[in-house]
Parts: sequence; structure tokens; C-alpha cells
Amino acid sequence: MTKTISALSAFAAMVCLIPTTSAQRKESIERPVRHAIRGTRGAVATGSDAAAEAGMRLFFKGGNAVDAGVAAMFSGSMAEYSHFGFGGEAPILIRAKDGKVHAIAGVGTMPKLATAEFFRQRKLMPGEILAPPEQGGLKGIIPVAGLMPVLVPSMVDAGLVALREYGTKSFADVIAPAIELADGMPIDEMRAGSIERGRRFFDLWPSSKRVFMPGGRAPPAGRNFPAARPRPHASLHARRRAQGAGRGEKPRRRHRRRARLLLSRRGGPQDRRFQPRQPRSDSLRGHGRVQASAGGCGFDHVSRYQVYKPGFWSQGPSMLEALNMLEGYDLRAMKYNSAEYLHTLTEVMKLAYADRDTYYGDPKFVKIPAERLLSKEYAAERRKLVGQMASFGVPTRQDRQSTAAASSQSEIMRVRIDDALMARDTTCVDTMDKDGIVFSATPSAPGCRR
Repeated sequence: MTKTISALSAFAAMVCLIPTTSAQRKESIERPVRHAIRGTRGAVATGSDAAAEAGMRLFFKGGNAVDAGVAAMFSGSMAEYSHFGFGGEAPILIRAKDGKVHAIAGVGTMPKLATAEFFRQRKLMPGEILAPPEQGGLKGIIPVAGLMPVLVPSMVDAGLVALREYGTKSFADVIAPAIELADGMPIDEMRAGSIERGRRFFDLWPSSKRVFMPGGRAPPAGRNFPAARPRPHASLHARRRAQGAGRGEKPRRRHRRRARLLLSRRGGPQDRRFQPRQPRSDSLRGHGRVQASAGGCGFDHVSRYQVYKPGFWSQGPSMLEALNMLEGYDLRAMKYNSAEYLHTLTEVMKLAYADRDTYYGDPKFVKIPAERLLSKEYAAERRKLVGQMASFGVPTRQDRQSTAAASSQSEIMRVRIDDALMARDTTCVDTMDKDGIVFSATPSAPGCRR
């Protein structure tokens, strides 16, 4: 019997060494890392297992996609602190049961005195860019780390607006999973690596370092985090506060004093009047919508699509501009990821982003030629600027009424951003239920290094 098993093992080893055909190798390479997950009541897609579980818990409780989405977003702020936190922002799109799509401007504003002129005159401090400030201090940019780029927090308010307008569960229900995670959870490899990469930034923030690097060391994957033992009955107190939330309780003055003191120490604006803007729930009313053909979008479908993005207070419409321009190309004929395909997409995106930098902004302060930017005629004009050679700093085609200057025509101060701060400050939360309600949020900043 032993000889038989040994012979079979040897045969299996030889079979594994037999070269496979190219078609077989291709098939094995193209297998998805994770197969599609299907259901009949609801679906949740997030940046972490903990956030996805929080969303599913609300589905199990009978909640809709908005309930699940808000719960997942709050829990994500606890579990995905490498990418965003409770003090961050969250643009949200919601498709209601009647099929109408609504946008919630879950983006905060800068403090009242954080003007453009303030940043032009302010000297950068250590940790806000890769290299130490030059002699006399580098000026004229908004830093990527620290307190200076942080907006008035808006993610929580945006979630509460969504819950109030389109959800069915209470705040206590949707916040419960996040409260449990705040008591501690096993840290995963992504978060452990993020903390380790940010070691030199934590050295500048002792209070944060005590939390994220207890004993001066980055916690290894699998360690319960935060390591500090929670106060007795802390979760009970938090739940009781959650049940009484939204009843007009004023922020404590000492928290305001501490915030102002912290800002002053980091060279921030001495502003007692933060005056955050209340997130608002606005119907798109056809604004920010584009009909994109299958060929233009590169989808393998015959039908046409409606693509929704938030308003011009976000960078979302730049995608709609790009899709409009791409309608004039046969992307299928170019072959996916060919040189021509990548060149075309890159040049179109440059044009869309040039418009973003030139025209987009807070509609309370900026007059945006929205209809023209999203028109097919404008897309056709912009498409003519795409040539055979790569362009640098594609200029914006100006409207006669506009005095805006293209970003490529402006004096831009270029500094190197540390790799630890690049592309690690945003996540996503997407949910859908059996009634066709869809919740889509893009929570971002401030992560554990801000």
C-alpha cells in the first residue's frame, strides 16, 4: 500500500511538471482573484471586511441599502484608518426607490480665514512635504499632510443626512458596529504596513504616535488594535450617547479651545468662526448626466447607459466630460491597452482635468459653465485637440465670457510628495438592495497620518 501511494505521488509530481499549452496557461492567469458574490436581498462592497460585515448586519436587521451604506461607512472609518477617518469627507450618490438619483455634498469647507492668500504667505513645516523647508520657507502650496489640508469634517453629517432622508433605521442602529470596532480589532497587513511607512510622520505628532505606535513600535498584523484596554462600560456609554444624538446638544467649548490651540501650534489660521457648511441633499435634475454609447465607454453591451456623478463641487463631472469625448473613438478597434488606446485615454483625461482645474469649484463662489462643459458640441471641440503626440499641459479652450486661466498656463510650484502619502487616502462604500436602492460613497481623508 505504501509503495502504491509513493508511486501515485511520483506520478502526480510528473504530471505537474508536464508543460501546459499556452491556452491553458492563459486561462489560469485570467481567473479572477475573487469570484462574483450573488444574492437576492442586498449587496455590499467596501474596502475592508469589517465595513462589509457592518453593512450586512443592517440588511439582516431589515434595513435598506442606505442603512447598510451608512453603517459600512462609519465602520470603515474605524477599520480603514489608513485611507480615511471619522473626520474626513464623503461625497454620496443615492438612487432612490423611484429611480431618481440624488447627490449629497459631503465635502467640508476650509475654515473662514484659510484663504488662498493665507497659504501663499504661510511657510511649510517639517512633515508637510518630503524635504525639509528651504531657507526662508517654501511658500505657495497647500500641504498634503498635517492639519493644513484638512477640511471641516463632513463625513458624519453627510451620512446622517443620507440616513434621515433615505434610510429606515436609527442612528443607534447604524453606529453600533463602528462602536464595537472602536473597542479594538485585529489589525490587518495593510493597516500595519501603513503605520510602519508613516513612522517619521508620527514622530511629529506624539499624541497620535501613542495610539498608533504604542511603545514606539508599529503593531504587527494580527495584534489587537488599539492596544489600550477600553474603559469599563465604554461601549455602553457610547451607545447611550448615540441613542440621544441629534437632539441639539452643543459642542463643548473646551474641544473648540483645544482645536484652536492645535491649529495655532501648526501655523494654522487663528479663526474662531469655523462655520461649517451643512451638507445638502440635491437632486441632480438631469445635471451631471451623460448618455454614453457602448463603443464610447468600452462596455460589451448593445444598450446605452446613464452615468451619474456628483456636481461641480466635486471632480466627478470630469469623468462625464471624458466619456463624452471618447464617444468619438472606436476603442474596440484600438485593442484594449494598446499604445493607441492608452494614448487616447490619457490625452482625453488631460483635457477633462484641465477643465476641472480651470472651471470647477464651490458653486457659491464660482460661476461654472456647466451646460457647455457637458455638451456634445463642447466634447467635439475638445476632441480635436487630441493629436498623435503626447501633450504637456493641454490648455483649456476659453469661453469668451470666462476669464479663467488654464492650469497649464499658471505658475505651479512643484514639490515631491512622499510615497507614504500617495494614493492612500480614499476608499469606497457601495450597497444595493432588492428594491433597486443604491448607495455609493467615496469617503476620503483624514487618515491616520493627518
